[in-house]
Amino acid sequence: MDYKEHLLEYAKLRISLLLLLFIIVFGTAGYTLAEGMTVFDSFYMTLITISTVGFGEIVPLSHTGRIITVIIIISGISLLTYTLGQVARVFVEGEIRKIFGRRKLEKQISSLTGHFIVCGFGRIGAVICQELADEDIPFIVLEQDHARIEKLESRHYLYIDGDATNETTLLQAGLHRAKGLVTAVSSDADNVFITLTAKGLRPDIFILSRAADLKNEGKLLRAGASRVVCPYNMGGARMAQILKKPTVVDFLDATMMSGDLGLNMVEAVVQPGSGLVGKSLVDSNLRRDFGAIIVAIKKVTNEMVFNPGPKAVIEAGDVVVAIGKKDDMIRMRKVMD
Repeated sequence: MDYKEHLLEYAKLRISLLLLLFIIVFGTAGYTLAEGMTVFDSFYMTLITISTVGFGEIVPLSHTGRIITVIIIISGISLLTYTLGQVARVFVEGEIRKIFGRRKLEKQISSLTGHFIVCGFGRIGAVICQELADEDIPFIVLEQDHARIEKLESRHYLYIDGDATNETTLLQAGLHRAKGLVTAVSSDADNVFITLTAKGLRPDIFILSRAADLKNEGKLLRAGASRVVCPYNMGGARMAQILKKPTVVDFLDATMMSGDLGLNMVEAVVQPGSGLVGKSLVDSNLRRDFGAIIVAIKKVTNEMVFNPGPKAVIEAGDVVVAIGKKDDMIRMRKVMD
């Protein structure tokens, strides 16, 4: 059942409840006016008539009272049966949907490989997930807050309702198959603990950690974090860069974030089987075939070659940083695989 069908079922349930309430009000008012009963007796008479418990008439009914009873029996019983059926359907199907939905989610999670694990779906985590989703990069979120889990479900993100500091949760998220892990919870202490736990399970995992306080950066690095980001410090530095170099910042934003210029800055790893291995930049024809501007090449030795010359040789394992049109960059990545 999709979202629209789900809303339709709830709409039907609301309508049936309103009609049932109308019949109860109609019966109560009818018996009170036609038979002179008290409001409570009229209400009681209406309920036992709808429910068909067979208690009989409270007082002998007149011809008008019996007509009211017939109307209540015909309409009330039908509405009550329909309403109870709708209630059962909504709850039963809701539970079945949750069970099957959870199984489907677990199946998708178990098939993930080369993905990122994002711990925490707060303000920082939500931005990270949005960026990954925009690039179709697989990821899974570890979160415990139910309000945030509802947001995850509405965005159709893969998630696990669990504690990211727990080894079982990390293993369930496929830590041994993951490309990297992001600790984005609000507590630096929790980020340190998650980092220690993840490194204990898989020493070679890449970990990007958030530090709310800059003084905790060293602790996270000692715990095993590959990179540490302090959002508040970066935010201040970025604001200063806007003041000093607004055009540069605008260009980088348009290239890396918004895509207003139709350009995209990417990094691509040259695989051993690529036809580019052993070729110089000029012989690779990357600029001619893809319109790529090669900004830098990160060698396997971690040496960073900025603005490499035409004679620079491409080797297996090199990470090429380039700027170009998004579609062309996608094609270029395929050539490097």
